[in-house]
Amino acid sequence: MGKRHNIMIERKELLKGTVLFEKLNEEELEKIAACFTSKKFGAKEVLFREHSPRNRFMVVMDGQVEISKRVHAGKEVLAVLSKGDFLGEAIFLDDTVHSATATAKTQVRVMQLTRERLQVIRRENPRVYFLMVEGISKLLSRRLESSSKKLVNQGADYHADGFRMEHDLLGERGVPAHVYYGVQTLRAIENFPITGVPISHYPNLIRALAMVKKAAALANLKLGLLEQDIADAIVAACDDLISGAYHRHFSVDVIQGGAGTSTNMNANEVIANLALQKLGRKPGEYDIIHPNNHVNLSQSTNDAYPTALKIGLLLSITSLLEGMRHLKAAFRKKEKEFRTVMKMGRTQLQDAVPMTLGQEFGAYATMLGEDIRMLKKAARLLNEINMGGTAIGTGINADPAYAKLCTEELCAVTGMDLELSGNLVEATQDTGVFVQLSGVFKRISVKLSKICNDLRLLSSGPRAGLNEINLPAMQPGSSIMPGKVNPVIPEVVNQIAFQVIGNDLAITMAAEAGQLELNVMEPIIAFNLFQSIDIMRNGMMTLADRCILGITANKDVCRGYVENSIGIVTALNPYIGYENSSSIAKEALKTGRSVYELVLERNLLTKEEIDRILSPEAMLHPRRWTEEDR
Repeated sequence: MGKRHNIMIERKELLKGTVLFEKLNEEELEKIAACFTSKKFGAKEVLFREHSPRNRFMVVMDGQVEISKRVHAGKEVLAVLSKGDFLGEAIFLDDTVHSATATAKTQVRVMQLTRERLQVIRRENPRVYFLMVEGISKLLSRRLESSSKKLVNQGADYHADGFRMEHDLLGERGVPAHVYYGVQTLRAIENFPITGVPISHYPNLIRALAMVKKAAALANLKLGLLEQDIADAIVAACDDLISGAYHRHFSVDVIQGGAGTSTNMNANEVIANLALQKLGRKPGEYDIIHPNNHVNLSQSTNDAYPTALKIGLLLSITSLLEGMRHLKAAFRKKEKEFRTVMKMGRTQLQDAVPMTLGQEFGAYATMLGEDIRMLKKAARLLNEINMGGTAIGTGINADPAYAKLCTEELCAVTGMDLELSGNLVEATQDTGVFVQLSGVFKRISVKLSKICNDLRLLSSGPRAGLNEINLPAMQPGSSIMPGKVNPVIPEVVNQIAFQVIGNDLAITMAAEAGQLELNVMEPIIAFNLFQSIDIMRNGMMTLADRCILGITANKDVCRGYVENSIGIVTALNPYIGYENSSSIAKEALKTGRSVYELVLERNLLTKEEIDRILSPEAMLHPRRWTEEDR
């Protein structure tokens, strides 16, 4: 009886004051708490899957729950929920399926309310039910209001309202009690409602920031600049972020003034407040662990931010390379499948000489292979970092041993072969590596777009175009023309390429805009680089899976173009001479007769000789010929 009583008290305390249950009196809370049941989940156990029916409303009692969505390269972690957070609250409003997957990161205990139990509450306690629905409506209204202000993720709180007071250079402000960021992040959120895209949209940047802060804390500990308990708490907080937890508290816009200071302070504040909790303290008790004095110790935005940017890019490039390899493999598969399909090659959109469709797709695979090597080469330049340079590269406020020690710790934390720059003043102001990397992205996109242009041409028709290949039909192509199917996948990849090329120009201008000892435009550089990586990766996976692997060849159409083409006369040059070949080409074009027919008519070659010369083996590869062949 005592255990059950304690559980009921725990449930009531968890529900009390939240937006869903804030208007319920004690008796109503007691009844609602009794309707919930408790359930435990082991680490890595799935609470619900994306696209599965919503049948439970849950509140996390203990542990952490990861919310993720499937993407081409695996999964994208959207949030990590903890005590007091809601799951499945849309069950109050509709019966749609889950839009994401919930997985226990640790041992998890939840209290849950089934759909059936909700219906019982609706019948027996309509006032209570509609107060709960009103609470859900408030929650959704709050999200919509925040979205309208482009403060993405700020509406997604699951906690009771309330504020803690914090102060900075400009004065005192109330910060929502449930968030882990502080007053400087709050000001940045208000100052930069620009894109609606928070920095948490790029989780590898958040992980990289946490890695930098962890390495700095470990270095400062070894130098005797941080006490053991504070360093341990900071490291533990960073480990949470590296694992994907608490990313939703990184809320500043990706485009911001201040050379990345808002991003750096967002990290410092979140880590400080998480670390405070590790010590049993409350967020905002900065006399114990301070965002600047402890988390940012021996650092400046001007060394921590560009270093984190480079590490985040290295983490993200891994997934881009996966996408490139996947697309390359798809082209190789088609190269093998189409190795015997004869077709006409074309230059300047005019008939050239015969080839196989397999050779065409093999060329695409080789292009991607070259770009994979180029990307790896460019990525190696990201290994040079400027930790310890602090404000402008002179190392002010850092211990003489800090730069080398922090770099060593960062290598251990990341598993990367990072290297401290030989000139920290140069490294602090130079953004050339980002221009170089973006140039490779542009190169990849230009070639990818060219490939998609080819696919659209080769599949054009089906009755009045080339019609050499068939792209998989993905969706109806017209609101007015029945039966029309468009090459929508190559088209979207073309548009991705245009965006990446535009991003490259923005990065170029931002890099050029540096002045004296610092480039303040790194946030727009970061945004465009991360966006380019994401859309290229997704585009390549989509192109491979929804287009390339499903392509079929119209073999008869391809061969018919070869047999009726004037271009095959090129293969006769070594045997009948250029003048004869030109004369035959001219007559064939004028009369519509075939090259084959005209050569026989003029007795320039026998039928056996023509068949041998125009065989695929003779036309598709280099071959030695002798005077006898003439």
